This record gives sequence, structure tokens and C-alpha cells, in this order.
Amino acid sequence: MLKKTNIKKIFFFFLLVFPLISLGQTNITLAADLMRSHETDKNIKVLVGNVVFNHEGTHLYCDSAYFHEVENKIDAFSNVRIKMSDTLNIYGDLLKYDGNTKIAEIYNNVKFVDNQTILTTEYLNYSRNSGIASYNTGGKIVDKENVLTSKIGHYYTNNKQFFFKKDVFIVNPKYTIASDTLMYNTVTKIAYFYGPTNIVSKENTIYCENGWYNTKTDKSQFSKNAWLQTKNQHLEGDSLYYDRKIEFGKAIGNVTLTDTVKNIIIKGNYIENSEQLHKSMATDSVMAIFVDKGDSLYIHADTLKAKYDTADNIELLCAYYKVKFFRADIQGRCDSLSFVMKDSLMNMYYNPVLWTDENQLSADTIHLLSGNNKMKEMFLRNNAFIISQSGKNQFNQVKGKNMQGFFADNQLYKVDVKGNSESIYYMKEENSTNLLGINKAIASDLLIFIKNKQIESITFIKSPEGTLYPVNELAEQDRILKNFKWRISQRPKEKLDIFKWE
Repeated sequence: MLKKTNIKKIFFFFLLVFPLISLGQTNITLAADLMRSHETDKNIKVLVGNVVFNHEGTHLYCDSAYFHEVENKIDAFSNVRIKMSDTLNIYGDLLKYDGNTKIAEIYNNVKFVDNQTILTTEYLNYSRNSGIASYNTGGKIVDKENVLTSKIGHYYTNNKQFFFKKDVFIVNPKYTIASDTLMYNTVTKIAYFYGPTNIVSKENTIYCENGWYNTKTDKSQFSKNAWLQTKNQHLEGDSLYYDRKIEFGKAIGNVTLTDTVKNIIIKGNYIENSEQLHKSMATDSVMAIFVDKGDSLYIHADTLKAKYDTADNIELLCAYYKVKFFRADIQGRCDSLSFVMKDSLMNMYYNPVLWTDENQLSADTIHLLSGNNKMKEMFLRNNAFIISQSGKNQFNQVKGKNMQGFFADNQLYKVDVKGNSESIYYMKEENSTNLLGINKAIASDLLIFIKNKQIESITFIKSPEGTLYPVNELAEQDRILKNFKWRISQRPKEKLDIFKWE
């Protein structure tokens, strides 16, 4: 008969030589420096020192453990490590593992490592069946570019996808992301947003409630109440696209771009903006609004383009094709227009026409100078023409090579006509509609004075030649100067008329 001490020696010999011992049908094999039965429950095995479990290809390492044979469960303590594969490992201080459900619960100083992604938390639930790791007490994920924290998280190991909820933050050297709900793929490095989200960088702030951000390429797309804010600009729309590397953004659907310094708003269904080139372009039902508490100016065209200075303030606004604008005291129409912000100078090109009070002004080119949101002067270059209606089929007319107009309190009160001046003026009794006659004259230059929104008088400066005709003695065809065109049907009567093109 063998002595008791010899039996114990043989037992330890087999543990060292054959470290993995199969325990019936549990499908769990184990090894340790020391293994014994629990003092109070013989169904519990106590393992101490270099403990190793193997369950269907998954290895578990720890300093000590309890193995519940009947329940097929493991309690592991100290220096716990679960090796799923060569790239997937879980570490912690305490583990509870159910061999039947294949669910592992890891506590304290938990570290989940999958390739270059490292998750740390104080509690992790991992299901080998689904390949999902979850935490609800807060966690942090670190990779080469980003540090991500959240209160709740789920990691889908099969497709390398994280799903985060509550107090989600991503910290990158170039920006930070704060979100309510976020999904992040560790392979593609794309973050998907499903709730209120702020992306803040040195250059701008982006907000959305749905969208994605590629942290590898710095390209992104946002929707649902999305907006982008730079130092002096605010861009919003149904859908925003932004490339951070080239500082290029575009917005689609119900888009608004606001220059908060110049108080200019650009609206449309498509706007693109290049921060590097300091340029913006807007089209599709586009409108620019020069905001003024007293009276804002509304401009519409097929396309608007804006150029910015180095401080991101609009310095030049250009409108192309079918341009119309409206303000209560002045309206206009042309084929193209530019507005130089520094000089408060509006330039109108290609068949331009202006309406102010009762007067219609046209020329080959029109320049309108303003200051402090008030009109100061206008310049009509080549084929200048002013028309105002005096009565039914009665039109006061002045034409010349060039004209310069002067404003007081946004009302035109004087016009200086230079070169080849011609005029037709219906003279009436003072404070009466009774017609005295029709004055038809030519001169080198002349001066027009306007009062109560009507031509009050015409003064001929050089070489005047004129005749006052009785009304019945001047034929209808002679009451119209050459190139006369009354364009009142094209005049916008309210701001929405700028979208109509007759």
C-alpha cells in the first residue's frame, strides 16, 4: 500500500506533466499549480497558481479560481486574461464565466484589446455566442488617433463596430466630438451619429442630430438640424458635407449662410463654401439679404458668389443671371450684379434698370453708392434714361450719355445729366393737374430736381434748344424719346417678386 505522502506527490506530478485535465462533459479543461476541492462544497474545485482554462478554443488565465463543476461556471481572481484569438484579449481583476451561456463578466481594471483598439472599464459583459462586449458603468477606448469615452457601450467583435450611448466624447488632436448616441467602426474609423452631436475644432463648430464622420479622411456628412459655425459665418441646411482637410463644405436643401459681421444672409437649396479659397457659391432659389433693422435689401439671381477677406468677412458679392432686388425705397433688375462691401458700391450690368419712388432709371451700366445703409449717389453710364409717369399715357423723360444722381434720406432729389441731353416734360399748373403744355428740349448738359417723388424742374446748362408745345400740337410719336421703354411690369412690388422673371 502506498503512503499518503506518496499519493500526494504523484497527484502533483500529473498536474505538472498533464496540465489540461478534461472534466466529464463540461467541455472545459483546466490546469494549475494546485487544485483541490472546496472545504464546504465538493462540487467546487479550487485552483491556485498559473491557472489555465480552455473552453472550445478560448483560453482563460488567472492566479486563482473556483470551478463550479455542476453549474459549469468559473470564478477567476487576479491577473485575469481571456484570450479569444491572437488579436483579441480581455484583462481584469475578477471574472465570472458561465460555460453553458458562454457569457463572461469581468470586473475591476478591465482592459479589452482588439488589434490597435483598447477599451478600459470597470465592468464588462462579453458573450462568446454573439461576440458582443458591453459596459454600462463608463468606458474609454484608445486607438492611434482618438480617445473615446461614454457611459454605456457595446462592441460587436464580428464587424469591429462600437455602439455608444450617453455622454459620448471623442478627443482627437484636431477636434472633439460630444454626442448622445454614436456608432464607431474601428476598421474604417467612421463615427455615426444618432442624436445631438457637437464637433468642435479650432476652426469651427459643427452640430447635427444624424450623420457620420470619417476620422481617418476627415470627411463628414450631417443632417437633421445640422449647422456649421466658423468665426464669422453660420451655415445650416437639411444636409451638410464637410472635408476638414481642405476646409470645404457644402449644404443641400433649405440652406442658410450668414455673415455675422456684415449682417448678410444667403439662402438657397445649394451652397458650397471653401475656407481655404475664401469663396462661397449658392444656387437654386437663392436669395441674399442685406439685413437692416429699418429696411433690408433682398437680392435674387440664378447664382450668387461671395469672396471673403482673410478674416472671413464678405468683401465681394456677385450675382449672375436674372438678377432682381427689392427694398422698400429702391428696386432693380439686371443680368448680373456685383457688390463691393468695402466701398458699399453696387454695380449693375447688362440691361439694368432701377426704380426709386416714381422714377425708372436705366443705362448700359449702373453704379449705386451707399453708406450706413443709406443711398448716397448713383452713376448711369452710357445711354442713361430716366422716366416717370405724369399721367395716363404721359411720361416725363430725360436721356443723356451719362447721369449722376444724388439722394437725401434714401430719396432721389437731384440728377446731373452729362452729354447729348434730351428731355420731354409735361408742364402743369402749380398744385394742379391742369396741363400747360409739353416741353421738348435738347442741351449738352442739364440738371433735374425732384420733389415729392416727381420731377419738379429741369434746368438746361449748355446750348439749350427747346419748345413748349400745346398738348394738341405735339403728335403721339413725338412725345416719346428714342429707346423709350416703360418697364413697370418688371418692377418687384414686394420681396417675393424678386423670384419672378417677366
